[in-house]
Amino acid sequence: MYIQEAHPTDGWQVPDNVRQNVLVARPRTLDERSHVAQTCMANLSLRLPAVVDTLDNATDNAYKAWPDRFYLIDADGDVVYKSGPGPFGFHAGEVERVLEIVTRAAHG
Repeated sequence: MYIQEAHPTDGWQVPDNVRQNVLVARPRTLDERSHVAQTCMANLSLRLPAVVDTLDNATDNAYKAWPDRFYLIDADGDVVYKSGPGPFGFHAGEVERVLEIVTRAAHG
């Protein structure tokens, strides 16, 4: 899910974004937010489904997702894993391990 921009040019900009030319203003409309998400997905060659949070940041607020966090949600809609806040509080290997356990349990 693409949530609010962590480092917008009209907010807390970081030197790495400037060096990498990742310069994005805080989206003011849902169309703008969707465009930023699509651009990010394309630039990173991500090939997975993505959704975009609402402008009132309802999902971000409900899940405490900022600046980033991993969640695994099962087929019943239950949260089966919640990482620490990123970028230092989560580890991809941990997510992979939990995903394997959940997948095995689902396929019994």
